[in-house]
This record gives sequence, structure tokens and C-alpha cells, in this order.
Amino acid sequence: MTSVTETAPVPSFGDEEETDRKLVIICSKGSLDMAYPGLVLANAALGEGVETHLFFTFWGFDMITKKTMGHLKFSPIGNPATHMPNAVMGLPGMTSFATFMMKKQIEGLEIPEVPEFLDLITDAGGHLWACRMSADMMHVGEEDLYERVEGIINASDFIEIAEGAQTLFI
Repeated sequence: MTSVTETAPVPSFGDEEETDRKLVIICSKGSLDMAYPGLVLANAALGEGVETHLFFTFWGFDMITKKTMGHLKFSPIGNPATHMPNAVMGLPGMTSFATFMMKKQIEGLEIPEVPEFLDLITDAGGHLWACRMSADMMHVGEEDLYERVEGIINASDFIEIAEGAQTLFI
């Protein structure tokens, strides 16, 4: 009888050469709670040597627009994860309070704010792209965007970049 260890392939987790893996993350939301999943995943992928591209579309533009990227908010209303009634979450000042509390928790974990996180990602070789259609809809030009965005590209260009990539939509 053959044992499992004799026939099953054993993965190697040691120092490996460059990977040919590619990850594309589509960032479509610009709220504070929706910005971090894409940034954290991009950072982790880059740490594993995975070629990483972030594509910002629709409200995700708030993450890369100079005017808004440092001022993202967390809106608790309608968010079931807050575990509070919407009547309470809709009170004046609750968005500011919830944003303050979330930022404090993020800071306590020593996670950088969005602009600094984007710096880390691009310093590690990550690529940032803006959606042409969203830019046109929002009347945003390259001069309005975070300086490390590589370009405003159309859907066809994005499809070329994403070829062979694992794709996440956030």
C-alpha cells in the first residue's frame, strides 16, 4: 500500500523565484470601509511576489482623487455590520462619529491611511489605473488624480492588462 505522502505533491514554501501570477483588483467603492479590502489584498499579493494592478472605477475614484483620498468616510446607515438600528445610525453626526471610530481602530492596528497605503503599494511595484468612462462621467482629469496613477485607460486597455490575472471586484 502506498502512503499519501508518497503520491501527493508537496508544495514548497521556501524561497522561490519570481512568480508568474497576476492579480487585478477592481476598486468600485470609495467609502473608508470599502477602500481597505483592496489595499490590504494588493499589499499581501505584492508581498508574495504577485504582479498586482488596481483599477479604480465609479466611486472608487474617491480613493485616488487628490481632493477626496485623504477624507474617505464610513457611513453606518444601512450597514448591517454596525449592529445598530438605522434610526440611530441616521442621526446627525453619526457618519462623522463612525468615521472617527473606524480611523482610530485602523490607526491602532498600525495600518496607514489611504494615501500612504497607496504609496506603499506603488513603492512595492503595484500598478494603479483609472477608468476612462468614470473619469469622463465625473469630469476628472489626470491632474486631479494621485500622482502615482499610471494612466486613465478604457475598458479594452484594462482587459489587456487583466489577461491571465485573477480578478477581484470590490
